[in-house]
Amino acid sequence: MSEEISWADFDKVEIRVGTIVGAEPFPEARKPAIRLKVDFGADLGIRKSSAQITKHYEPQELIGKQVMAVVNFPPRQIGPMMSEVLVLGFPDDEGEVVLAAIDKNVPNGGRLF
Repeated sequence: MSEEISWADFDKVEIRVGTIVGAEPFPEARKPAIRLKVDFGADLGIRKSSAQITKHYEPQELIGKQVMAVVNFPPRQIGPMMSEVLVLGFPDDEGEVVLAAIDKNVPNGGRLF
């Protein structure tokens, strides 16, 4: 376990829900990945991300799926694209990413609390 953090530390991390509106293979990434476009609603709009989730997901099955992402990291260059958010997931038994998702639809842009 990592060191304890304060509520103020947690409050700095802005985790929002969004709906995947675009997904395509990202062959230019160093590790197999899918390029995502996630709609976070009117305030944040559509943001891009690269996710190493090819073991469990095909691009076409991701469209319409709601996911959680950290939206207040600075953009990061990944191959030829600028990733704007960090989509969240957990490792399976083999260390492959399984997306952290919600079980009921909620409005895009909602903040985790």
